[in-house]
Amino acid sequence: MNLVDSCGWLEYYADGPNADFYAPAVEDTENLIVPVICIYEVFRKILQQRGEAPALQAAALMHQGFVVDLSSPLALSAAKIGIELKMPLADSIILASARAHNAVVWTQDAHFKDIKDVRYITP
Repeated sequence: MNLVDSCGWLEYYADGPNADFYAPAVEDTENLIVPVICIYEVFRKILQQRGEAPALQAAALMHQGFVVDLSSPLALSAAKIGIELKMPLADSIILASARAHNAVVWTQDAHFKDIKDVRYITP
């Protein structure tokens, strides 16, 4: 299973320099999990920069994967991860979601750089 971090989705949608790195994970929707926090972050950023129609289109594409809601057990796991690894809230939810589904995190966020089961690329 794969989980693409919000920064990866934004890179992919913008066809940025690292878009090809994320393409295999984004396009393999049968093995893709998408935490709701990623949908929130990506929708918000695209809404700010390009408007509602492109933001809704991005969210619809993200829903092609398996959407992971933030449950109480997942929130508790994320809180522990956040304290243990000194991670911000969204990143700890993303990592907890990945671990709950045995997924690899694809990212260019330095908070994940040296963590097991993370595919990291320099931005």
